Amino acid sequence: QVELVESGGGLVQAGGSLRLSCAASGRTFSGYHMGWFRQAPGKEREFVAHIRSGSNTYYADSVKGRFTISRDNAKNMVYLQMNSLKPEDTAVYYCAATSHLVLYTQSLYEYWGQGTQVTVSS
Repeated sequence: QVELVESGGGLVQAGGSLRLSCAASGRTFSGYHMGWFRQAPGKEREFVAHIRSGSNTYYADSVKGRFTISRDNAKNMVYLQMNSLKPEDTAVYYCAATSHLVLYTQSLYEYWGQGTQVTVSS
């Protein structure tokens, strides 16, 4: 069982930065692959970034070069550093954990956090 709690969201101006954190419980955290997803108002939840247990990383084209995902297995933490934020990045951001070798298939992520709101003003 893994419990995930996101934090770090807030209101920021376009061009600014935020760092989201995801705290995970459970002794087997290091064995899970971790993802960040987001859901904007009126839109479906979409893939943002993913980090394997071995630390390979993957990004949606819309955030590549601006966002960086990382993890600290010693602290059971996953991070999403978001730079050069745009109004279209406004969404609720979710952290998720999977034991499967997937990126985009949300149904195969076994554990989800409650989400944290990110609002980017123009």
